[in-house]
Amino acid sequence: MPLVSTGELVSGARAAGHGVAAFNVITLEHAEAVALGAERTGAPAILQISENAVKFHGGRLSAIAAATAAVARASSAPLSLHLDHVTDVELLRAAHPEGFSSVMFDASKLSYGENVKATADAVRWGHERGIWVEAELGEVGGKEGEAPLDAHAPGVRTDPAEAAAYVAETGVDALAVAVGSSHAMTERTASLDHGLIAALATAVPVPLVLHGSSGVPDEEIRRAVASGIVKVNVGTALNTAFTGAVRAFLDAQPSAVDPRKYMAPAREAVAETVAHFQQFMA
Repeated sequence: MPLVSTGELVSGARAAGHGVAAFNVITLEHAEAVALGAERTGAPAILQISENAVKFHGGRLSAIAAATAAVARASSAPLSLHLDHVTDVELLRAAHPEGFSSVMFDASKLSYGENVKATADAVRWGHERGIWVEAELGEVGGKEGEAPLDAHAPGVRTDPAEAAAYVAETGVDALAVAVGSSHAMTERTASLDHGLIAALATAVPVPLVLHGSSGVPDEEIRRAVASGIVKVNVGTALNTAFTGAVRAFLDAQPSAVDPRKYMAPAREAVAETVAHFQQFMA
């Protein structure tokens, strides 16, 4: 089916009191697995390509974007294409010609004032081209190249009043908030502040986004959606499933050299993981 816009998926989920899951794509097999998982559950999904994934592909966005979009269009599930954690303005500007309906512009490492200015500029650019723009306020630690961050440290979590002011000043369409999760967690031990999520949902007029959801236990995700989170980002859990399946296959068959033999179970493991996370969106 045709690509659906991220804004449409997120606004629809919010209106229904549901969540919508966004899954990171690194390889073609990731994209195929997300589509398979979404088809099996009948739920929509967002396929997102991060700036780090683009770097993995030699800094070239076109090929992985075109392949991911082709997979989405061939799927029977409602799927959108999202460019994630963009810090490079040139990459931001590449989103529109490559068919992305949305971008997460990440100026969270900047001071508050610099973050507001850079994000407002990105929002103006995006809205002129019909692109839905997500941003981040607070510190969701664990991004590649960063030291681990204590999600419970003072000053780390998103303040509701500051978040409301930030949204008003920047005009963003969605806000990623720091409420206890962290990127790149391989164990699902994060404890979320559901009171803070509810306070943010009341204070902020746009949908809230949970980054680092791979490290959040099932029931915590379910509660987060009930408390006001709308977009739920999942990345590391897919890679854990993918790599685990490849490792298990090669441990059992160490002489195997045909990548199709071990990529097939890896793709299936990711599809199963996608389907697992989809059950907490409603």
